[in-house]
Amino acid sequence: MGSNPGNYMPFAVTQADLDRGRERFNIYCAPCHSRAGDGNGMVPQRGFRHPPSYHDERLRKAPLGYFFQVMTEGFGAMPDYASQIPARDRWCIVAYIRALQLSQNATVADAGGHPVPSPAPEFAEPGSGATPTVPLPQSSETGEEQK
Repeated sequence: MGSNPGNYMPFAVTQADLDRGRERFNIYCAPCHSRAGDGNGMVPQRGFRHPPSYHDERLRKAPLGYFFQVMTEGFGAMPDYASQIPARDRWCIVAYIRALQLSQNATVADAGGHPVPSPAPEFAEPGSGATPTVPLPQSSETGEEQK
């Protein structure tokens, strides 16, 4: 995947690995980093320190091994996850982070010359305010909300 030291995966990544990485990312990483990887998850929205966005140029250029090392050893306010996440799953998360970075920074050329669609607002990050609340239906007899 590149010529930088540590910029390779220790196994060939399959769709199943990316799916596993997304699942583990959503469990362990998204509370702080958000599902979009922008660093605006629910934990920092509640007043805790914001992690960096995976979409910052510094992290887009970081070797794959850097993400594995940070998950393994921790960094700054982030604790280590070596005891909670097995090594193979950490690598699956690394692959998913790189796919997430690529998806969020895709160009028309990356999409084979086709325009890259914007995410639909109804699938926005929960709690982002992008998804409107749906009112409860009114009872036709009393005019009160049904529960």
